[in-house]
Amino acid sequence: MLQNTLLSILTLCLTLASAAPVSDGTFKVAGNNVGYGTGGGIAGLIILILDIIVIIEVLQSNRPASHKVLWILVVLLFPLIGMILYFLFSNRAAHKSGGSYEPIP
Repeated sequence: MLQNTLLSILTLCLTLASAAPVSDGTFKVAGNNVGYGTGGGIAGLIILILDIIVIIEVLQSNRPASHKVLWILVVLLFPLIGMILYFLFSNRAAHKSGGSYEPIP
């Protein structure tokens, strides 16, 4: 189920990232031609995929709901910085979903 969802999200992202522009690739802003390339789109796609991975990891962790919401908001509001902060300061090993599970004897 989760793999199908991730695959469909990845397919949608790749489809949107590879979509061709409607015009000739430039648009006018106050009389200046401003062009765009694929470099920002590919970097944005990579950051989006990594952010989705972070959000899924946060949702599957055993953190309290308020901490989950805060981490997800940080990642959504500041995609690159939030992802870096999560990987550096979130204490991921202590909050893995299976980390606090103890079998009943």
